[in-house]
Amino acid sequence: MVFEEKGIYSVYEFTLAVKKTLTNGQFGDVWIRGEISNFTNHSSGHRYFTLKDKSSQLQCVMFKWYGSNLRFELERGMKVIVFGDIDVYESKGQYQLKVRAIRPDGIGELYKAYEQLKNKLALEGLFSPVHKKPLPRFPDKFGVATSPTGAVLHDILTVLKRRYPLNVLFIPTVVQGEQAAKSIVCSIEALNKTDVDLIILGRGGGSIEDLWAFNEEPVARAIFNSKIPIISAVGHETDYTIADFIADVRAPTPSAAAEIAVPDRQELLNQVHRSGERLMQYQRRRITDNLSHLMELKKGIEPRTLFERLAQHMQYADEMTQRQILGIRRIIESKTALFKADAGRLDAVSPLGTLSRGYSIAVRIPDNIVIRSINDVEERDVIQVIVMDGKIKCSVNDKEEGNGNQL
Repeated sequence: MVFEEKGIYSVYEFTLAVKKTLTNGQFGDVWIRGEISNFTNHSSGHRYFTLKDKSSQLQCVMFKWYGSNLRFELERGMKVIVFGDIDVYESKGQYQLKVRAIRPDGIGELYKAYEQLKNKLALEGLFSPVHKKPLPRFPDKFGVATSPTGAVLHDILTVLKRRYPLNVLFIPTVVQGEQAAKSIVCSIEALNKTDVDLIILGRGGGSIEDLWAFNEEPVARAIFNSKIPIISAVGHETDYTIADFIADVRAPTPSAAAEIAVPDRQELLNQVHRSGERLMQYQRRRITDNLSHLMELKKGIEPRTLFERLAQHMQYADEMTQRQILGIRRIIESKTALFKADAGRLDAVSPLGTLSRGYSIAVRIPDNIVIRSINDVEERDVIQVIVMDGKIKCSVNDKEEGNGNQL
């Protein structure tokens, strides 16, 4: 049986027809509020999740070229407001929302996004003190990036007029709303192309939503990359933004930022005055000390004083001479006693000493052999006896053996 095929769609054709109906513009650029579930951050960089409320759910995809601008990371259970266009995923015949932007919904979600970015930048080392640039002590010119309609600029100029008047380059900046982050980044980059020594980035107080531009990652990185030192003066003393952690110095208020940026002119004048007084006192002391020294030198060249000093030196020289003579005499006496002691010990073992005590030395002639035994001579040998005062020649008539200890 042949059926009439007119009006019958293929699955693909029907899907395209539905897609054409849904994407005709009626559901383009829509904001939708809901809670994230089934979140997947794919390795491709695309983010897939379900946006749901109590009654329904909607499949969503955020492609990586939109996700690169996301100022926080998505989490399951996070309440958000998404912006995008309705679309149909043809292979599954499933309609979905192509998300182009996402905002946290509510104070709790804003704080969660704030903590996420804060932790991320802290891990990168952007808050480290090693990256903080020192402020110039005496700036010649500084820039201010803030709203032209708020009180921030007026407060800063008032403080400068009172403390330290100088040139100010003002860059009108959007500090709240959708364009605020981009405007702040542009102002920082513009001031970095000028000759300012310092930048004050400020705005008045407000809620976390009002101050949110200063929690944006592009603003944080612009502050970090600035070649010129930046003072962050955002909100009131209890308000802390990411910009405060990145900036080189954080001021609790814009007025405090101006006081940090410049010295107090009156205090500088007081310091100069005190330094002048200390210098004068020092010079007076130096002059007084030098005059006293000159008086001492003058006394030293008076004839009476000169002769007294000369007599003292002469007496000292005589005393030193006498000490040297006594010292040399003691040395000679000590050496003489030592010499006599050594001579006595030497004389005790000298042959001459032996002769002086009545002993003699017998020598056989003619070979001058010292006779130590009766076997050294024969009868009729000629011997010579050496005594203390001369020599005696003798002839051996007889030999008699005996104990040498018997005399």
